[in-house]
Parts: sequence; structure tokens; C-alpha cells
Amino acid sequence: MAKKKSKTRSRYSIGEWYGRAFEFFSPKQRYDQAKLHAGLTTIAGLECPFQKNRICTKKGGVCSLRKYERIDDRLVKGTGPLVTTCPNRFLEDDTIFRWISEEILQTKTPIILGQIGFLDRLRPVEEIADDEQEDSQDFIGRIDNVLVHPSNKPIDWCAVELQAVYFSGKSMNREFTMLATQEFPNTPFPAAHRRPDWRSSGPKRLLPQLQTKVPTIRTWGKKMAVVIDEAFFSSLVGLEREKHLSNAEIAWFVVKYELKSNRWKLAPKEVVFSHLDASVKALTGGVPLSKEKFEAQLQEKLQLKAKKTDKS
Repeated sequence: MAKKKSKTRSRYSIGEWYGRAFEFFSPKQRYDQAKLHAGLTTIAGLECPFQKNRICTKKGGVCSLRKYERIDDRLVKGTGPLVTTCPNRFLEDDTIFRWISEEILQTKTPIILGQIGFLDRLRPVEEIADDEQEDSQDFIGRIDNVLVHPSNKPIDWCAVELQAVYFSGKSMNREFTMLATQEFPNTPFPAAHRRPDWRSSGPKRLLPQLQTKVPTIRTWGKKMAVVIDEAFFSSLVGLEREKHLSNAEIAWFVVKYELKSNRWKLAPKEVVFSHLDASVKALTGGVPLSKEKFEAQLQEKLQLKAKKTDKS
């Protein structure tokens, strides 16, 4: 008798929940936490573990995703790297700021500034009040962070953009509702389909930020640091690298997450230098389908459409 082929199912679900590794929640902890969220839109008062004295602003408190697999009816296991879904996740212990500053500014103790206005509204001079502050809400574009050397004169700085990953598919409410039904003895298989949406995160979100900011920052003689995780970086297509920072416009700071004492800890993985044009190509890259493959998709769609029409 032929051996039955194993069936593997995989879906993405919670990687970290308010900074804690989901796989190491006890059945009661999962149930109690889910009861707080199931059917609700916001939870007030829970602190973000990666920001000092700040309340979590991420709906549902999911810091990252992870892929979970189940082979036949065996236990569910997490596989692959975490996928960062909240940019505040990158702020753990200020690790990235020290890393970026040491690489670009040659200091481990930068002054960290947040949300610096970059794009201002075009308004007639007569509409601008004499006492108007430069940090007003009229800015239509901001840089996530700016790191400043604590002592160099003239002022020495670099810009920092943090890019997490959006996901497509069913919302996390499906998970909260399922987890709130009972105390599952083991990690349950995700309730719904979802996946990291690299296209929305890269070409649609990060790319316009780089195209808007890098040319100006380049003319000022400064560098742009972009922080992403290793899962995001693996989605870039054929990024052309520069060997030296002096020849680059963008420095990609790629982080990873290491499991230590049942918690995921952020750690530097690699720095990649590149030009803006090369980064644009990598973010939007892909190989066009052949005409035959494209038209095969058309035929498949037409057949499905015809079947639906016949049934109606």
C-alpha cells in the first residue's frame, strides 16, 4: 500500500502580542488577552514595551506576524522569521539608533529627534503669521527620525525612515474571536487567511517616501537610513549594492529577531548601501510574464466567468 502523502497547511497569524512571543502564551493568557479584544476596536491603557512610558497605539496590539504550519493533524509550529507590522517594534532598546549612528555619524550616543517636518504647504507669504511655529501641523510630510551627532560642529545628522509591513486578508479580529472561545491547550492554527503585503508596503508606501525625500537630502550632503526587517528585505528584487557609504544615497539597515528566553529580541543583521535609482528598481522589480503565460491567465478567467454566467 502506497504511503499517504502528508498535507501541510500554513497561514500567518500573531507573532508578537504586546511585545510577547505568541507561541509562549499559556492557554489562559491567550484566552484572557483575546477576551479583551474580541469584538472591540480599541483597548486603552496597555503600554507599548518598545517605547518608554508610551501607550500602544496599534489596534489589537499585534507587533509582528509569523507563519504557522500544521502537517496533517500534528501540533502547530511557527516557522520562518517574524514580519514586523508596527514601526514602533523597531524601537526596542534604541538598538537601531545606536547602530545607524555608529555607521553613519561615528558615534554611539546620538541625539534622537522624532517626526521632523520636511514638506511644507505652499502658501502665500501674507498668509503666514509672524509668530507661526515651524513645528505646526501645516507640514504635509515628516521624517520619522533624525539622529544628530552630540558634539560635531557644524551640525552633523542623518535621516531615518522606519518601514513595517502591511498585511492583506482577514483582520486580526478573526483571531481574537477564535481565541476568546476557549483555552486552547496548544497554539491553535490561524483562523483566517492573510499574508504580508510587500507591494503595499514597498512600492506604494516606502517608495514615494524615498523619491520625495532622498533627492533633497542628497543635495544637502546627508544620508537616508531605512530600517526594515529581513523578511521585507528578502522581497526586494536584485538590489544593486555600493561598497562604501560615501558612494551611497541610502543605507538599508536590516534587522532580525532572535528568540531568547521565550521572547524575540531585535538584533542588527546587515547594512546595505545603495543609490536611489537602484532602490527604486528593487522595490518595483519583477520579471514580466511572457505573452503566452499572460494570455493563459486571460483564458482561465474567461472560462470561470463563462461558468458563472451559465449557472446564473
